[in-house]
Amino acid sequence: MTVLAIADHRRGDLRDVSYELVSAGRQLADATGGDLHVAVISGDVDEFGEKLNLDGVDAVHTVANGEEFNHDVYAGAVEALYAEVEPAVLLMPNSVNGLDYAPAVANALDLPLVSDAVDFSYDGGLTATREMYGSKVETTVDVDAERVAVTIRGGEWPATAGTGDAEISAFDYEPDGELGSRVLGFEEVAGGDVDITDADVLVSVGRGIEEEENLELVEELADALGATLSSSRPIVDAGWLPPNRQVGQSGKVVTPDIYLAVGISGAVQHVAGMKGSDTIIAINTDPNAPIFDIADYGIVGDLFEVVPELIEQFN
Repeated sequence: MTVLAIADHRRGDLRDVSYELVSAGRQLADATGGDLHVAVISGDVDEFGEKLNLDGVDAVHTVANGEEFNHDVYAGAVEALYAEVEPAVLLMPNSVNGLDYAPAVANALDLPLVSDAVDFSYDGGLTATREMYGSKVETTVDVDAERVAVTIRGGEWPATAGTGDAEISAFDYEPDGELGSRVLGFEEVAGGDVDITDADVLVSVGRGIEEEENLELVEELADALGATLSSSRPIVDAGWLPPNRQVGQSGKVVTPDIYLAVGISGAVQHVAGMKGSDTIIAINTDPNAPIFDIADYGIVGDLFEVVPELIEQFN
C-alpha cells in the first residue's frame, strides 16, 4: 500500500508536522509493506526536498510553483500527484494550510476524508482515532473504502530524523488557466510578536499563579532560563496574556525540548497541546494533579517558594 504525505512549510521553513507526517506515513506503509512518498509544493523545493530525504522515505516529489502557499496551486498539485502515485492513503497536515486544501482535494478525488487524526492502524482497512469534546472523548473511525484522505494533528507522532536514500525528483505541474486565488502578503495576527511553537524551552504558567501581578515572578524565571513564556487557557481568558501564548486544544500545539509547567493542573485540553514535548517538568502543590501523570520530572511544592529558588540557581 503506497502512502503519499504532503509536507507543510511557512515563510521558508519546513514545519515540524512535515517530519511527523513522515513518521505517520511510515507507520502505515510498514503495516502493509508499502512505500512512502513525500511531496513538497512551492517555496525552495530543492532545499526542502533534501531535508525530506529522511529515514523511511522511499521517494520525494518536489513541485516548484511560487514561494508561498496558494490554495489553487496546492489543490491542483496534490490532485496531479495523486493521479501519478496512486496512493491508498493521502496524508496531509491538520494545519491552517492543510485544512484549506484537504477538503477540496478529497471532494475532487471523491475520497472519504478523516480529519484531525491522532492515531491510526491498518488491518485490512484504515481505522483512525480522533478526539472530540475538547479531547475528553476518543472515537475510532473505520473507513469502508480502499482509498482515503487523512489529516493528522501536529505533535501526535514523533518527528522522523536521519538521512535516507530516497529518490528525489521534480514533478512538473502547472495550473490550468488563471488562478482563482493569490497571496497578497503575510501578516502576523495581533500580539504575534512571539511564536511559542518555535521555542526550544517554554515556561508555561497556569491558574496556580493566583494574581496577574504574580506573573512577573514566572517571567523572571523564563528570562533566567532563556525560555519563552506561555500559559494555559485560564490565564488568557483572564486577559493576563495574549491568545498567542496559549497552549492547548484551543490554543497552540507545542513540541519544545523542555516544557516547564508552573501551577498547571494538567487538564486534558492543555495536555493535548504539549504532550509532545521532549522533557516535561511540573511544579504543583497537588501531588495528584494530572500533570504529574505525563511529567518526566515533578516538584510537589508551592510555586511561590520553588520558583524564586530556581531563579536564584539559574542566575
